[in-house]
Amino acid sequence: MKKIMTLLFIGFITFSINAQEKEVVQTVQDPNAPGIEFENEMIDYGKIDLNADGVRVFKFKNTGKSPLVISNIKSSCGCTVPKKPTEPIMPGETGEIEVKYDTKRPGGFSKMITVSSNAPGAPIRLRIKGIVLKPESVIQKAKSTISSK
Repeated sequence: MKKIMTLLFIGFITFSINAQEKEVVQTVQDPNAPGIEFENEMIDYGKIDLNADGVRVFKFKNTGKSPLVISNIKSSCGCTVPKKPTEPIMPGETGEIEVKYDTKRPGGFSKMITVSSNAPGAPIRLRIKGIVLKPESVIQKAKSTISSK
């Protein structure tokens, strides 16, 4: 009986807490804030050879009215190395984020890059994906290219 009463009491308290009105917080956006707009938020490497060049570039533009500062870029693992711009991007100007994937690892991949900046809506998540071919796949690909000629 004590257990039932305790459970009912906990349930009543939980219901009372959740029934309280939640205050709606309105945020005012700064009309002079920087903006960031990427040409593509995903790069598909497709099928690439083992040890191929794994460098790709995400291009973006500052669509706001004040300088855009990229404060931090993190990748989802150590096999992806992003490089952020060192200088602020002025309004209307473009910038680049270079991403290098380690193509010494055969198989499929899908990685996230998180970009933190002073723009509203940050952080932004970018994605790279593709397939690094195994050595035997490279040989088979070469054979099929030769036989088709």
